[in-house]
Amino acid sequence: MTDAPAAPTPPPAIEAVMREQALAVGYAPASARDGFAALLDLDHQLASILQSTTEPMIGQMRLTWWFEALEKLDREPAPAHPVLQRLASSVLPGGVRGADLAPMIEGWEALLDDGEPLDDERVARHAEARGGVLFASVGQLQGQAGMAPLGTAWARADLAQHVSDHAVRARIAGAALSELDGVLTAKSPKPARGLSGLAVLARESLRHPDRLPGHPLRAARLAWHGLTGR
Repeated sequence: MTDAPAAPTPPPAIEAVMREQALAVGYAPASARDGFAALLDLDHQLASILQSTTEPMIGQMRLTWWFEALEKLDREPAPAHPVLQRLASSVLPGGVRGADLAPMIEGWEALLDDGEPLDDERVARHAEARGGVLFASVGQLQGQAGMAPLGTAWARADLAQHVSDHAVRARIAGAALSELDGVLTAKSPKPARGLSGLAVLARESLRHPDRLPGHPLRAARLAWHGLTGR
């Protein structure tokens, strides 16, 4: 099977998130920016599968295609898909294998609607496999180890923004805010401020839900973090 093509123009809300993320990428070392952006593109691609799929079985099939496609990057030329080609050209040369990225699929599989409640185990599986793998991979490109906990907290906070059940959202947001406060205690080293900047923006979303992506105070907060690491 082949994956459905990405929408040519993302919704305005997604565009605002992507613009913020592009600002955060700008705080990464120049040598890692293309790979950082490519990995965020992969995350958006996987998120779009859940957003556009109403049948869990179809969603599972599409995620399985991506799992296999990522693993094949280690032994075959990238197929004619822009996300996979960007990964092959800007991520794999930095020592991150396709097999290292494939576990991200498991993070998104944890959210497939099978009628079961979104309990803490599923949330943790999503956050660790999605955010932990994503941030660890970007960290490897930047020569920064230990980025997985930051990514786990970021993914948990991001998930909280997309849960419709108020009680579940409050539970996830509370845990995410506590986790973010813990991982953002120390001053972030300069090479890691692109990644930690994403975590800072995630915490801003929880602390100030009225400030949507694109709000000038969010941009100012990111700029301050980029300059100071705080």
